[in-house]
Amino acid sequence: MERAKAGDAVRVHYTGRLEDGTVFDSSAGKEPMEFTIGEGMVIPGFEAAALGMSAGEAKTATIPPEEGYGPRREELVMEVDRGCVPQEYEPQAGQVIQIGQSRERMLQVVVCEVTEEKVILDANHPLAGKTLVFEVEMVEILGSRREGKDEEKEEMIG
Repeated sequence: MERAKAGDAVRVHYTGRLEDGTVFDSSAGKEPMEFTIGEGMVIPGFEAAALGMSAGEAKTATIPPEEGYGPRREELVMEVDRGCVPQEYEPQAGQVIQIGQSRERMLQVVVCEVTEEKVILDANHPLAGKTLVFEVEMVEILGSRREGKDEEKEEMIG
C-alpha cells in the first residue's frame, strides 16, 4: 500500500482542536485540503502527521507550539499612543486589523485593550503558544509533484 512521502501532493480531511476540545478549524463539509509534503504549505507538525499515511488511514496528532505556530512572543505585543490612531477609527478589543506603511508591509494584529491613552495590539498568531490536536484522514495521495516537474523539464530539453 502506497504511503505519503516528501514531495507527494496529498488530499486530507482534518479537524483541528485546542487541548480543551475547542474546534478552531475543520474541512468537514468542504473539499479536502490539498498540499505537497515538504513544501511548507502547512505547519511542520501537520506535514509530519501526514508523512507515511496511506489513503483511507486516519490518525490523531498532537502538535506542540514549536511544530505549530510557534511560541507566543511578548515582543509582538505593542502599546500604541492613542494619538497615533486616526480620529475617525474607534478601535475595540477583539478586532483584527491590519497596520503598516504600505500594502507590501502590512501586519495583521488583534486589538487587546483600548483606553483613553493607549491601544494594546498583539501581532502573535492567534494559535501561537498553543498545543494543537488534529484528527487527520488521508483521502488521497496524488503522487510526486517534483517528479512531474522533472519530467516536464526533460521533455522540454529533449
